[in-house]
Amino acid sequence: MTMSGSWLRTDEAGRTRCWWAGESGEYRAYHDLEWGRPVVDDRRLFEKISLEGFQSGLSWLTILRKREAFREAFLAFDPVCVARLGSSDVERLMNDSQIVRNRKKIEATIANARCAVETAREFGSLAAYVWSFEPGRPHRPHGAECPIPSTSPASAVLSKDLKARGWRFVGPTTAYAFMQAMGLVNDHVEGCLAYEVVEEERRALRRPEPPRSRLAAP
Repeated sequence: MTMSGSWLRTDEAGRTRCWWAGESGEYRAYHDLEWGRPVVDDRRLFEKISLEGFQSGLSWLTILRKREAFREAFLAFDPVCVARLGSSDVERLMNDSQIVRNRKKIEATIANARCAVETAREFGSLAAYVWSFEPGRPHRPHGAECPIPSTSPASAVLSKDLKARGWRFVGPTTAYAFMQAMGLVNDHVEGCLAYEVVEEERRALRRPEPPRSRLAAP
């Protein structure tokens, strides 16, 4: 592993990545194939914002290694299905050693699913709501000399709006990590093997839009 500037690392095979991908094969695969790729699927969006909430106070690698167990426990993160869970399900999940057993986060995920259903009903899809917060470009200066921020004005606005709708564990830092991962911004460092791939996918993406009645609302 060699350093290619402060924010890039080149592995033994000559592949250059953002520094945070480290040496874990799981983390590298997540960086190369998932992080930053634009997502417009409601289930995947809900999964990610839920897992970001569970990550609070932990490393993302810890959550990544438990992701399949989380998917099984939370019904593939289908918001409609998760929204139907009740107090007995909370107790079941609290006894599931394969996930993070935090009562407040479990209850928040169920409550957030109900919010997601309402949001999707209002905007036509959760994706249409989320992508309405995509910041203008450039949202930050790019370059190997620039660190990746942990929050942004756009994530602060998203966080505030989510909280107003009843969502929990969605502070500005969590909201920004969600935006980064789901491709609302491209925070791969220039020179990283994924940077241009993500740029191309974002250029080709057809952004979801709310219904015309929502667009016409004052």
